Amino acid sequence: MQLRDCTHDEHADAMLAILNEAIVGSTALYDYRPRSADSMRAWFRAKEAGGFPVIGAFEGPVLLGFASWGGFRAWPAYKYTVEHSVYVHRDHRRRGVGAALLAALVDAARQRQVHVMVGGIDAGNAGSIALHRRLGFVHAGTIRQAGFKFGRWLDLEFHQLTLQMPQHPVDG
Repeated sequence: MQLRDCTHDEHADAMLAILNEAIVGSTALYDYRPRSADSMRAWFRAKEAGGFPVIGAFEGPVLLGFASWGGFRAWPAYKYTVEHSVYVHRDHRRRGVGAALLAALVDAARQRQVHVMVGGIDAGNAGSIALHRRLGFVHAGTIRQAGFKFGRWLDLEFHQLTLQMPQHPVDG
């Protein structure tokens, strides 16, 4: 398995397939309808504008999964906090792909002077919760019945990793 940056032109279609499978078949995304190719174009533009990483895991040309982050909240005091996502193709889960991607995101966060990484995880997603715990994330809270999908209420857990960055944080 190799990790490398993803681009819209080379990887958007494969990434979209992974996302859409997660939307229609799981509670990994609290979304109802598959996303469009146009949404991926906008997604990549936002990642590029924010300087956010988009990391893919590959076996040869095959995308096994991908990970990224975005801003946590819109106010400036949150500038050292990011919310990340990791998605693995259903045929490649439980093979260490998610762990490799999340570890790469943590490394990228340290390089970019991020202080806190936050993952919002459906409370029923035991695999993702265990993965985050293995990499040092701790449970930071649960919003009960935050979402409604597949005819039931969903609890959203937040898990965070606090990094010893930045060395010299500043206001403003």
